[in-house]
Amino acid sequence: MADDGTERTVVKTYIPKYQKEEWQAHADELDMSQSEFVRSMVQAGRRGFEMNPVEDHSGGSNPRGSDLETRVLESLAREDNMSWDELVERLAGNFEDRLDEVLNELQAKNRVQYSGRHGGYVLVGGVDGDE
Repeated sequence: MADDGTERTVVKTYIPKYQKEEWQAHADELDMSQSEFVRSMVQAGRRGFEMNPVEDHSGGSNPRGSDLETRVLESLAREDNMSWDELVERLAGNFEDRLDEVLNELQAKNRVQYSGRHGGYVLVGGVDGDE
């Protein structure tokens, strides 16, 4: 088979045990495999460091389809059947808890505040914390 740039290969790294445990816990929260989590985080990190980021043509660690598609299939494989609401709950995970935590942290740093007058959260200063 000709290599068209989508052939998959193994990449290994050595990290401290505590870091692997943290990554695994985060991957579990996102209902992702360790491989998918690490690949996603590396790609996200690369986008943050490159002046002109290269579009990701890797097709993911799973050539069957999108991350969401994979997560739906994996969720259904674990259960006999799932309703729409059960799928939403499974795929959304603890998003509300994470959002609450982030908003609390941003408020503690005085980056956002809740404004009853405006009916929601507003930035304090700019996106980068500048006035």
